[in-house]
This record gives sequence, C-alpha cells and structure tokens, in this order.
Amino acid sequence: MSDSSSVSGLPRPCRVAVVGATGYGGAELLRHLLVHPHVQVTRLVAKDNIGKPLGQVHLSLDGLTDLRIEDADAESVAADADLVCVGLPHKVSAQVVARYVDLGKAVVDLSGDYRLLDAATYRTYYEVDHPLPERLGSFVYGLPELSRAALRGARRVASPGCFATAITLALLPFATRGLLQGRVRVTAMTGSSGSGANPALGTHHPLRAQTLRAYKPLTHQHTPEIEQTLRLAGAPDFALDFVPVSAPLVRGILATCWFDVDAGLDPAELMAMPGKQYAGERLVRVLRDRLPEVNAVAGSMFAEVAVSVDERIASGRRTVLAHCAIDNLIKGGAGQAVHAINLMLGCDEYQGLLAPAQWP
Repeated sequence: MSDSSSVSGLPRPCRVAVVGATGYGGAELLRHLLVHPHVQVTRLVAKDNIGKPLGQVHLSLDGLTDLRIEDADAESVAADADLVCVGLPHKVSAQVVARYVDLGKAVVDLSGDYRLLDAATYRTYYEVDHPLPERLGSFVYGLPELSRAALRGARRVASPGCFATAITLALLPFATRGLLQGRVRVTAMTGSSGSGANPALGTHHPLRAQTLRAYKPLTHQHTPEIEQTLRLAGAPDFALDFVPVSAPLVRGILATCWFDVDAGLDPAELMAMPGKQYAGERLVRVLRDRLPEVNAVAGSMFAEVAVSVDERIASGRRTVLAHCAIDNLIKGGAGQAVHAINLMLGCDEYQGLLAPAQWP
C-alpha cells in the first residue's frame, strides 16, 4: 500500500469520525479503528453521554484515546474527517448519512437504510417510507465475499445486517450455482447484543437469559436484504421463509437453512460447494468434520459454514441443510464494516481482523 488512501487521497492516515459511538456497534468499530495503523479517529458523535471520555462509556477502550463524546453538527464533524462511519438505527440513519455524502465525505452506513434497492420493499419491511428513495442503489453492499471488487475505492457502503451476513454466507454457494428455487426455510438464533445497548422488554438480557423466543416470523427486516442479495447472485426464483429466535447468549448467530434439490445431484458434490465458493477466503472456515458453533467464532471476524445432505429421497428431491455461525457484532456488524474500510483505503484487507475467537 502507498502512504495515501483511495478515500482521502492524502499522504496520511485516513481521518475517521464515528457517529453513534456509544452503541455496541460503535464500541466494536472503535475497538478496531483506534489501533488501526492507517486510520486516525478524529470525532466521536452521539446523542447520549455527552462530554464523557470514551473509556467511561466503553470500559474496554479506556486509555486508547483522549477523545470525548460530543453531539456535534455534521459540518464540523465533516471538517475533521475523510470518512464517516454511521452506526445509527435504521429509519434514523438515512438522512444523517445523506448529509455526510452531500458534504463530500466517504461513508459507511451500518444501518439498513441503504441496503435495499426498492423503496416499496423498504416500506413493507421497515413500515415507513424511505425519506430519500432516489438514493437507493447508490451504495455498494458491503459483503466482501461478494462485493470485494466494488468495495475497492468505494465511497458509499451499506454494511450488511447480522442475520443477512450469516444466512447469505450459508446459502451463497448454492445461489451462485442456481440451486435455490422455491421456498428456502431458515431459523437463526441471535444473542442479546444484537438488540442494542438500551434495554427494552423482550430484549433486556435478564429477561431472555433463560428462554428461547421466536420473533418477527416471516417479517424480519433482513428478509428482503437476503432475498435481494441471493437473487442478484444467481437465484432469481426463490423466496425466504425466515424465523429469527432470541437466544440466551450475549454474542453470536447460528443460522440453519434448508431447501430441496433434485435427487440426481451427487451429495458429495453438494458438500463440496462451500469449499469451492470460499476458496481463498481467509475469514470463512468451511467445516467438514463438525458443524458450526458460536463459541468457535464469538469475539472474532471468522464465519464457520458447513453443509448436511439428507440421503433420503422423496418425490425426486433431497434436502440440503446449510449452516453458518458468526459473531453478530463483528463479522455481522462493525468488524465487517472495518473490512470494507480496508478495501476502500487500499490497505491489507485483513488488517486487524485475523485475531481468533476466545476459548472457552
């Protein structure tokens, strides 16, 4: 890498501001960016904890910066930044992101506001009209395993959702080969950190620590994102039946996806498809001797994928199960945004992202 980034075009570290710095996504962004050799974090923006040092809000980051949380206007933040990471909730993020784009800044948006291409679909799943529908389609979808070339040098990135990352990685090897047709069923369990830093009834960890609960069955907002991504990847004739489950853990997603294929397909060939799809991908582990589990990836950027094939045949079809485990906050959130930033900057794309998960 040269000493200038493709985002800033300047012979110095890329100046990055984090908007939404007090949330869990903000914490993960800053955990990576504050020690990144090609990044200088310049501003920490939020609507809460104003004036506090970062280490008082996120205890694990104490001593890494003297910056304090501020409720600053976009113009002053943009004056100190080449790139802005926006970690705000969907429905809130769209206009904030647009303001930074209009100010000439590169932007990575961690919300769902610019992932979809169709305003009507956004209205159906987010239950509001998109405030800037003309801008849909102007962001690169930030899944490096699918959009690596487009991310290099990009200036507007919509970072994927956590469920969308896990489910897409599980199913992508079959979508690209035209094997996803008809109904594809998915159940995926997620940890409490995915609900954000502010507790609410049904998401507060003490209320979910001893139970399992399905929520938003068939209506979760990541459903159209997954369908859109996989249809564009080569599966135009499928629909997703997705049931998310609130699980009694802090971090992680475990997705199990099942679909039917023609019984004439060789089971060994089906089992080999993820290995072919992800050959050379350093952050995707393709398993053959065990199934994915959250403990193996929690706290890391790694995804685990595997395939099970049913030997039984019914009506000329057999069932394939595709599995994936990720950390929802890292591979499914802020760490994936950092991966996109590395590609945007033109530095080593895996800079700071190869640390293994903790064990146990």
